[in-house]
Amino acid sequence: MNAVRRTPPTPAPSRIDGTLKLRPRSGDDGAEPARTAPKAKPTRSNEAARARRAAPAGRAAAAASGAQAVPDVPAAPASPPPEGVRLSKVMAERGLCSRREADEYIERGWVFVEGRRVSELGTRIDPDARVTLAPEATRQQQQRVTVLLNKPVGYVSGQPEPGYAPAVSLIGADNQFDRDSAQRFHPSHLKNLAPAGRLDIDSTGLLVLTQDGRVARQLIGDDSKVDKEYLVRVEGELAENGLALLNHGLWLDDRPLRPAQVEWINDDQLRFVLREGRKRQIRRMCELVGLKVVGLKRVRIGHVKLGDLPLGQWRFLRDDERF
Repeated sequence: MNAVRRTPPTPAPSRIDGTLKLRPRSGDDGAEPARTAPKAKPTRSNEAARARRAAPAGRAAAAASGAQAVPDVPAAPASPPPEGVRLSKVMAERGLCSRREADEYIERGWVFVEGRRVSELGTRIDPDARVTLAPEATRQQQQRVTVLLNKPVGYVSGQPEPGYAPAVSLIGADNQFDRDSAQRFHPSHLKNLAPAGRLDIDSTGLLVLTQDGRVARQLIGDDSKVDKEYLVRVEGELAENGLALLNHGLWLDDRPLRPAQVEWINDDQLRFVLREGRKRQIRRMCELVGLKVVGLKRVRIGHVKLGDLPLGQWRFLRDDERF
């Protein structure tokens, strides 16, 4: 027996709610236009992203057209210059030590500014501040030696040259002139011993070598007021106004020379007193006025004289001697 359905089935609807009808083919009458999704409303993040993408293109276009591009980030304001003067510079200018020694003393904590210890390199201070050294620095300075050498011809005062020895090679026990009246030579005296000024390889006379930066600055600093005296043997014919030009009026290396004191002491010998020491200065000065130097000897630096120091020998600077 066939089963009987109690409730007849509901007929299927011709349209399902919530769905779209299929778009009719092109050319069919009564066709509806296709529906498109609405445009998203721009947000701030989207606008910022588009601006960033457009910025390089805008700069490139500006460069191509010759226009100046506007920088993305404004330049930071310039920082004000540091106040004060470097402590090491103040110490060197006051003659307490050299700049190199000043840095060493500061690092060791041997420097006091207005009574306060300073141990940081690069510290800036008032240029009128009171600066003192610790006893350790003073003792170290007292142990540093300064020697006087009567340099022979053929020795270079500074860096050695091929075939020539440096003047410092003459400093030793065998060449010490004052061995009976001063301290004896010790190899430690050669450490950091350097010439304070130059003397040409073909010149002779007084040469100062020192371990003390204060002495070096006093003799070769730009503001040095220590004069040097030379005896110069010459040959040739002096120009009509040559002596006046030697005293003042000559130029070397496109710079005027400082006033000098130059005078005849006999028929073929001049006496020079200078307060500067440019390379081969006296020889070049003489050439400019028609003279040729055939012999040059330095006999004095400041208040210190060569005296009776034999050629090729040296002695210590005495406690009672000052340049």
